[in-house]
Amino acid sequence: MERPAWAPQGIDISVPSVARIYDYYLGGSHNFEADREAARKAMEFMPGLPKIMQAHRAFMRRAVHYAAGQGITQFLDVGSGIPAFGNVHEVAREADPAARVVYVDHDPVAVAHSRAVLEGDALSAVAAADLRKPRDILHSQEVTSLLDLGRPVALLLVCVLHFIEDADDPYRAVAELRDALAPGSLLIASHASYEGMPVPEQQANGAIEVYRDIRNPIVMRTRAQVEAFFEGYETVDPGLVSPPLWRPSGPTDQEDPYAFSGFAGVGRKA
Repeated sequence: MERPAWAPQGIDISVPSVARIYDYYLGGSHNFEADREAARKAMEFMPGLPKIMQAHRAFMRRAVHYAAGQGITQFLDVGSGIPAFGNVHEVAREADPAARVVYVDHDPVAVAHSRAVLEGDALSAVAAADLRKPRDILHSQEVTSLLDLGRPVALLLVCVLHFIEDADDPYRAVAELRDALAPGSLLIASHASYEGMPVPEQQANGAIEVYRDIRNPIVMRTRAQVEAFFEGYETVDPGLVSPPLWRPSGPTDQEDPYAFSGFAGVGRKA
């Protein structure tokens, strides 16, 4: 298997990665055959998986736009993945060219590629860290040098929480990050769920098994379980909803049924 020039040394390109599978769903080019194979296998059960990812990403862009409109100029995107068109820094800087963004991921390809994309951008940085270890994120050189945690920050946890198993206590991790943020900070989050899916749970489980097989299990949570991540935040109207229904920029009746899978919402820290 030929190793492309952009692939960091030391990574096994025969092992699928969640970040690169996500990149494939979004139509990106930073994925390997192993990733495409896993993605296609999951799509046998849920052909609309790319639509789900695109809907969550579109929500993210609208939420960043909202945050910028609220005067927030600092963004911490945890589980940011491989840069695709319409990244946080691009959306935020439409509102404020001085917006600062730190991307965080633990996938070496996502980190290496993000750094290449952001080279020469003094107001953006990429930290190699894991959501399971919030302290590593908060004390990273990138966060401490670029963000002022004494002022409001928009914390993004988009399509990442469902990769943290209950045994790793994602609620503790999210609470630890919340406690480090100033009042007025926002939590922008989305999460996979059986709710809203246009296929039976049993069929969806076929796709979930693919992720389990590549040792990146997806944890489907209920609405109440997703709402619990917003503890300590006041939910911004319209609350926790299907991604297309969060402050849509146009009519949603034309949306693909798969787009309504899962939940998305924004909360403000009191």
